[in-house]
Amino acid sequence: MLAQAIKRRLSKEENQKGFTLIELLAVIVILGIIAVIAIPMIGNIISKSKDDSSLATARQIYDAARLYVTAEENGAFKDKTVIIKDADTKTPDLTQNGYLEGTIYYPKNKEEITGGTVVFDANGTLKSVNINTTKEYLTAAKTFEGPDVLKQ
Repeated sequence: MLAQAIKRRLSKEENQKGFTLIELLAVIVILGIIAVIAIPMIGNIISKSKDDSSLATARQIYDAARLYVTAEENGAFKDKTVIIKDADTKTPDLTQNGYLEGTIYYPKNKEEITGGTVVFDANGTLKSVNINTTKEYLTAAKTFEGPDVLKQ
């Protein structure tokens, strides 16, 4: 009889499948900890990539302004302010002269760039790139300082 009871007990244990409640809770806790760590890191990576792409756009606008001043203004960079885009068609700007495409988007908020300036100081060195977007009341115009644009 003892042998039969042991045999029945062993056969029941072999047929049992699945996880215990403790094992399931442990897995859920581990996944929660991983999520708490990973989600902010992913958010920071996305934010940094948007900042980097916005700086790259400012650099491209600066390069277009350099080409414009070199070709159209005989290389006179000192105290020069170049307009990126202007609603007034009489004022020469980078888009009207073909140095930039007609529609440019600011990468951080995906808004159209509607205006702005590239400013050179008295030495002819880049002072700043100022970018305005269509919804500047929500996102305020962005200014990139010369050294930040040039170090990229």
